[in-house]
Amino acid sequence: MRSRTDVPFVPAVLLFVSAILAATVGGQTPVGRSAFDLVIANGRVIDPESGLDAVRNVGMRGGRIAAISTERLTGRSTIDATGLVVSPGFIDIHAHGQTRETYAFQAQDGVTTALELEVGTADVDAWYAERKAGRLINFGVSVGHVPVRMAVLHDPGTFLPTGDGAHRAATAAEIAEIVRRLEDGLKRGAVDIGAGLPYTEAATPEELAKVFGVAGRWHVPVHTHIRPGVAGLTEVLKLAAAAHAPLHVVHLNSSGTTSTPEMLRMIAAVRKQGRDVTTEAYPYDAGMTEIRSAILDQYEHAPDDRFAELEWPRTGEHLTRETFAKYRAIGGPVIRRTNTQAMVDLAVTSPLTMIASDAYWENGTGHPRTTGTNAKVLGHYVRETHALTLNEALRKMTIMPARRLEARVPSMRRKGRLRVGADADVTVFDPARIIDRSTYREPALPPAGIPYVIVTGVPVVRDGRLVAGVSPGMAVRAN
Repeated sequence: MRSRTDVPFVPAVLLFVSAILAATVGGQTPVGRSAFDLVIANGRVIDPESGLDAVRNVGMRGGRIAAISTERLTGRSTIDATGLVVSPGFIDIHAHGQTRETYAFQAQDGVTTALELEVGTADVDAWYAERKAGRLINFGVSVGHVPVRMAVLHDPGTFLPTGDGAHRAATAAEIAEIVRRLEDGLKRGAVDIGAGLPYTEAATPEELAKVFGVAGRWHVPVHTHIRPGVAGLTEVLKLAAAAHAPLHVVHLNSSGTTSTPEMLRMIAAVRKQGRDVTTEAYPYDAGMTEIRSAILDQYEHAPDDRFAELEWPRTGEHLTRETFAKYRAIGGPVIRRTNTQAMVDLAVTSPLTMIASDAYWENGTGHPRTTGTNAKVLGHYVRETHALTLNEALRKMTIMPARRLEARVPSMRRKGRLRVGADADVTVFDPARIIDRSTYREPALPPAGIPYVIVTGVPVVRDGRLVAGVSPGMAVRAN
């Protein structure tokens, strides 16, 4: 009789190996019997990076995606996503405000990462320290030419310049200090450089060349609000080319208006030449800015009929010369209606554009894009008009912004995807119901059809409602 140690063991080993191989076929991972922190079961999983679009179960552990499988997964908590789409969390690379209130608005619109990259900050360390205790969603910031210039030139404005930061040319010494502070911000982990040329009208070509020169040396994008139209785009394309700097043009539809078709052709042409130029759009035909900002100085001497473009959101009144002066003395957000729906549609549906909200909220008043941008794209452009496929729209909200930033910010390589090892930032929505509900009169209304939003594996929206007492958001920073 043979002893137990004489029993052949090779077949058992082969069976074990075969089981492991079978579990990994088709991008699945070995799941074993251990419970995951959270499981999203039976959802239509769409990953714009890999092209996966199939019913799968997603297991999360330790803030990361640990399994995507056809097998049943066991979790300490389970969300049944039958009939729902499971996508990477939406990345908004143009979101102002960055307060607890705006993070709550954006979470309900499926956003898991919101980044202030146009205006940015002058003090990167202080900006991140303010949010160190935790926020509802992930957050990040650029070092901004606008606030840096305001600090160096002692501008009295708070968010945007109203004095010398907008209206005075900087001295050589001040330009040198602006450059030093921009480089210091990058050393401290800013996501990229922000610039708003219409807000700093007095900045000379020399100063702007120095700003873009910093971006070229560090090889980081300049996230730029350009001056209006073809001339504005031509200006920044030349600045970026001379400095060998990457360029990101914000809200093309807002800056382009009737020139949007030509500007899209210009961007396509330089990209074909190998230039690192990207852009974005939001799905609304009216903009919003601070009424005291330099960008509205043009109305001081405008014809009377131009004031009707401006709308005071708290009352809905279209401004006159008299009410413009009245509200400019008070300060606050103002709606600016200078675009058409046709130009917005063209920008949103272009394969060149990412979706970014330009979220804006101040003292209880804001733009409906703060709360409804992604839901509007998925509800109107995908379901109602079929102008975009679902996969095209999700690509614009997830993998495109992640790839724009990942060379500078390595953690972005784990966002905008649904794959094992990626951050567990996930949005679950109903493609048959999703739609924005916010309006210019009621901008705080949350969208419909987004029942679950998960940030680093923690639900922040459950059954369509914000989850109280959680703050899983993490800093998005270059170091």
